[in-house]
Amino acid sequence: MEEPIRSPSGKQSGKASEKKDPARDLFEWIQALVSSVLAVVLLFTFAVRLIGVDGRSMLPTLQHGDRLLVLSSLLYNDYQYKDIVILRKESFDDKPIVKRVIATEGQTVDIDFQAGVVYVDGLALDEPYVNELTYAEEGTAFPLTVPEGSVFVMGDNRNHSSDSRHSRLGTVDTRYVIGRAVFLLFPGPDSETEKRVFSRIGALA
Repeated sequence: MEEPIRSPSGKQSGKASEKKDPARDLFEWIQALVSSVLAVVLLFTFAVRLIGVDGRSMLPTLQHGDRLLVLSSLLYNDYQYKDIVILRKESFDDKPIVKRVIATEGQTVDIDFQAGVVYVDGLALDEPYVNELTYAEEGTAFPLTVPEGSVFVMGDNRNHSSDSRHSRLGTVDTRYVIGRAVFLLFPGPDSETEKRVFSRIGALA
């Protein structure tokens, strides 16, 4: 039987090469683009959000104008002590606010406003993240036990923050929590120097 003639590359020369279809290539490119855009939209709708810090209640940890990557509550809702969270409660403020979780459901918070010390379940917290000790009272009565499904939050700039010490906010139902801030994407200007410190970019502890 006659052997088929092969080209030097090893392919049969008798087989016609496939022709490219420009219309099909364009369709596939548009399809890939639409899929990518849809994936990004879904990601930033249900998984993560970009939120800017408004105000100085989280100094020195966060500056006014910082841009944060926030993990949605749909993916993460087991909030723990020290988590930085974004929440929104229209009866308190019509804009999202950034605070730190200090206590979770079932824990008891007490504050010695004379000494500036915060206690959770009778133990004084070691709080290296605060700008200053906690002297400002805002109307909430202590000691206070956090209800089921809620968190007690405070700003790191303790004497310049409206938070769970405020009688209009108090403990916060986790359904009002938008998500947990996990990464600082872009720094706002420093409150003293007005310069952006790009070395601050990174994961939030």
